Amino acid sequence: MSGHSKWHNIQGRKNAQDSKRGKIFQKISRELFMAAKQGGSDPSGNPSLRLMMDKARAANMPKDVMNRAIKKADSGDKTNYDEVTYEGYGPNGIGILVEAMTDNKNRTSSDVKVAITRHGGTMAGAGAVSYMFDRKGRIEISREDLDTTEDQMLEVALEAGADDLKTTDDTFEIITDPKEFTKVRDAISAQGFKFESADLAMIPENRVEVPEDKEESFQNLLDALDANDDVTDVYTSAKWADED
Repeated sequence: MSGHSKWHNIQGRKNAQDSKRGKIFQKISRELFMAAKQGGSDPSGNPSLRLMMDKARAANMPKDVMNRAIKKADSGDKTNYDEVTYEGYGPNGIGILVEAMTDNKNRTSSDVKVAITRHGGTMAGAGAVSYMFDRKGRIEISREDLDTTEDQMLEVALEAGADDLKTTDDTFEIITDPKEFTKVRDAISAQGFKFESADLAMIPENRVEVPEDKEESFQNLLDALDANDDVTDVYTSAKWADED
């Protein structure tokens, strides 16, 4: 909920700003509710629910809030949300994938289109952008106060079964095959590492530089998508200047 390639440094700001925490929990609650409604409220027999519970914990969601969303599914609540994906382009042909969970597709489609086009982007048809991304497991670990070198983290990741490690000044990003995600995550967690996030994500095959004169407008585009309550995840193929 956001490249990271959800988007440029959005997740760090989300975790840091209490004003946005309620919105994050609202989005995750919706995902928990639908996972429990579709596969049952027992996480031992519902992998999708387990994944959403892990996402909730990584976001520091209170246990009572998490349980309330799951119990809502058990109560026979008739609310239904559809999972939808929208595709578009930012400046320089940067790919944008928007995943949403909505009870009103027309509203969400209109809101997403406005957010993208108002800030200089364009909408795209189904499949026009998604082929540029691969579904992968992604685990992010903050490097702040972490006494682990890149080589040491790479060794840990590979021994756990990960495919790749990407390093920035702020984070270690561990990439896994989706089928190996849970095993890798649990193996790394067992060694005492704390996650900023751990989920399945759409990872771009290639990154596209954000033109310097378009950085502000593109960031505004991503922020507008982030502010939409129906939007759960945004992925881009953007490469920002400070990622060099």
